[in-house]
Amino acid sequence: MGKSYQKGWVSIRGKKWYGYFRRTALDAETNEPKTVSIPVALGLKSEMTKTQARQKLESEIVRLTGQTIEDGTVKNGTVTFGWFVRNRYLPLKEADWRDETAKIKKYLIQADLVDEFEAIRLENFDKFILQNHLNKLAKTCSKDRVLQIRSYMRDIFAEAVDQDFLAKDPARMVKPPANLREVDKTTLTWDQLRAALAKLDFRDQVLLKLDMTNALRPSELFAFRWKCHCTIAVSLTIVETIYKGKIRPFGKTKGSLTEVPIAKELSEELVAWRQVSQQEYDKKKRKQYDKKRKHGLPPSDPEAFMFPNRDGSFMDPSNYRKRVLHKLAEELDLPKLTFQVIRRTIATLGKTKGHVKDIQGIMRHTKASTTTDVYMQSLEPEVRTAINSIYDELVGNGTDGSAPDGPRTASGGSRSGSENPVVAVAQVSSERAPSATVERAETSEAKPVLGVVLEFATRMRQSRGREVLLND
Repeated sequence: MGKSYQKGWVSIRGKKWYGYFRRTALDAETNEPKTVSIPVALGLKSEMTKTQARQKLESEIVRLTGQTIEDGTVKNGTVTFGWFVRNRYLPLKEADWRDETAKIKKYLIQADLVDEFEAIRLENFDKFILQNHLNKLAKTCSKDRVLQIRSYMRDIFAEAVDQDFLAKDPARMVKPPANLREVDKTTLTWDQLRAALAKLDFRDQVLLKLDMTNALRPSELFAFRWKCHCTIAVSLTIVETIYKGKIRPFGKTKGSLTEVPIAKELSEELVAWRQVSQQEYDKKKRKQYDKKRKHGLPPSDPEAFMFPNRDGSFMDPSNYRKRVLHKLAEELDLPKLTFQVIRRTIATLGKTKGHVKDIQGIMRHTKASTTTDVYMQSLEPEVRTAINSIYDELVGNGTDGSAPDGPRTASGGSRSGSENPVVAVAQVSSERAPSATVERAETSEAKPVLGVVLEFATRMRQSRGREVLLND
């Protein structure tokens, strides 16, 4: 980027300091270079001295003489958004992006930002222009895409400020639109997962059992080779992933490449599948018409893929999703069936099978918040069960925090099956009366205020219960 080292000159016009400097620009009519004087408003005369005005002019000269063309002359106007993104922003960021990631990010920036603001000069941007553009995107694009574009927008203008192309960041206060499209939160039930498995052949059953049990990403699942399976440790080791038809020696996160335990029965099924696939491999090689086809490595080879395609290479996850999962969803009338839905379902249903940190370990997320906030979903039966449990504690003695004798069902039915809730409460209170008497005798010496209040409430409820029973 060519820079001018002239200092220019300053003068007073009215109540303000103005600076002037010369530069070579292209004439709009003749397209020939010519020298022009550029005026710059520096500030009020009452707020700065002449020396300060000169210093500010020098910084403005550096900022404004930024964009050059092949012969070294400066185009009329300052740096445009498109030029800055291509020549100052992307070269800095591309070093931190992987090849596949860079393609997606550059496409989004080009399609949603550069194409819209290509020729607009950086100093002409303000919050209104950027916020209005983001609001328009929110009407047609997904929530994730809008949030991504906002992030790129803020990063680009922050970089422009950091490189002294702008004095103020116009994107700093741009907010996400309030009415964004809802993110897909589809989850399935255990019965739906079992029904899907029952429809599959042996290979696909083993493949999806492995995916459902360990919530594997498709890039990890289809990259497994037989050397990854350890029958002694009953585990699989993720050593590589696949993406866009390429094998990568890294995963999505730092913790992706690791050893994951699997169920013992599933490990035995993998051994059985290896034997079956070896028999199929030998059968295909013996057929005359199949001799010209590439078969890849035999399953007996540790480097062979567990779930290869017809040529012995790895399967394409997108192809499998369309050919198998979408077909299953139509046959079973499922709302949706993809690898993402399976991961979300396992994270949600797994809440009752282990601690949040355990589920985070299964999902291999770097942060527990990703597991709880993005993948885990609230289910109505679980919410109702929690509400019933809280109510059971409230109507009990509540001093020791013990679980109620007969918790309510997820459908909200009472423990005794009685249609009259008052009678049910009276029966529960009557059953607990002897134990409550013993507790009162043991704790009569020193009781906390909370215990006294709860005991009084329990006595009142018991007496009311007896009156209800007598009146009946």
